[in-house]
Amino acid sequence: MENIYAALLLHKLSKDVNEENIKKVIAATGTEIGSDEEAKIKSLVASLKGVDIDKELESASLVTASPGVSSVPAESEKKVEKPKEEKKEAAAEGLSALFG
Repeated sequence: MENIYAALLLHKLSKDVNEENIKKVIAATGTEIGSDEEAKIKSLVASLKGVDIDKELESASLVTASPGVSSVPAESEKKVEKPKEEKKEAAAEGLSALFG
């Protein structure tokens, strides 16, 4: 999980999200990086290549915002909204696969 936080922090600061920078951020917290952790970092960096992190974070925000809606739709509206919810859930699944 620290790897993901490090990657998000680097992205927010407009720094390159690469193995070296992620290791530096994690090391700055006082956490020791073992060989298994290095493999996770490499995997994370590889999975983030070509990904628009801002776009993924935006779609993740939309997914987390929707459960808080308290209005109850009518029966006809429920049928229309179901496909949208499935799309949002699919986006969340994709995001979770991206960030481990």
